Amino acid sequence: MPQIRAACGLWHRGFALALLLAVVLAGGQRFDQWVEGTVLPVTLAETSTEVLDRNGALLRVYPVEDGIWRMAPQLDQVDPSFIAMLLAYEDKRFYSHPGVDPLAMLRAVGQALWNGRAVSGGSTLTMQLARLLEDGTTGAWAGKLRQIRLALALERRLSKQQILTLYLTHAPYGGNLEGIRSASYAWFGKGPKRLTPAQAALLIALPQSPERRRPDRAPTAARAARERVLVRLEQAQLVTASDVVVARHATLPRAMQGFPRLAPHLSDRLLAAQPGTPRLRLTLDAELQGKMEALVAGAARGAGPKVSAALLAVDHHSGEILASVGS
Repeated sequence: MPQIRAACGLWHRGFALALLLAVVLAGGQRFDQWVEGTVLPVTLAETSTEVLDRNGALLRVYPVEDGIWRMAPQLDQVDPSFIAMLLAYEDKRFYSHPGVDPLAMLRAVGQALWNGRAVSGGSTLTMQLARLLEDGTTGAWAGKLRQIRLALALERRLSKQQILTLYLTHAPYGGNLEGIRSASYAWFGKGPKRLTPAQAALLIALPQSPERRRPDRAPTAARAARERVLVRLEQAQLVTASDVVVARHATLPRAMQGFPRLAPHLSDRLLAAQPGTPRLRLTLDAELQGKMEALVAGAARGAGPKVSAALLAVDHHSGEILASVGS
């Protein structure tokens, strides 16, 4: 009896979804009015303030007020291979659908009816973004209908690039991490400009279940999720068989890495003087600053606990400060 009830439930949900898709595909004036009348949630979420050196390298980053690390991404700062892999795995018709992919949804319903359980999702990246913007769930049909309506509205008012950028800003990656840049720095200690297939696969897998797949707390689940992504990417011919072999043996992150914290005193003063500025630029050189901080810290430790030390490196031609350290 439980199996029969489950099958009936899946059939009813599948029928409801098929009916909804028929309405979506039929379109018409009332449908357009329904979509156009959608009230959009706030899309301009607060992002972390970043302090950059003279060359654009990251010196310091601050979380937003609720403690979330949410670094604003720019698509040219993200590995193009990662973007291709993400779309191949999550939403291969991203650039052609209007926010809802009927083929993907029908496939998901068919697989669920055949297997008696959900096997794959039918949500597009735009639908996932809709859920993230409203902090909604995926299970309830009222919530799914709202996601569909919001996704269709987002597609009418934003470009595909804007939608993709918003997804890469809000996607959750475990703990208090949101967005691809925050995740890449926290899990791999670098920006997402260049990612290995193993790193890209993990970052694709995490947003679907960020806590259950956290590599520092659930390495078995994280490895299995990464494997599923790699298999699909190989099938899509975005990675080679040798890439997959190497990626399978890649070590998972055992802990989140700290974000860069160079020039903390100077960064704090600058932030206090210019609150709310998303990006603050200094004349410092990140590489030189790091070396000088290590040098001063070592000297201060060797001199004893009652000794303070400071160092200032200045370009004698321009007068610009290249390193500023105070212990």
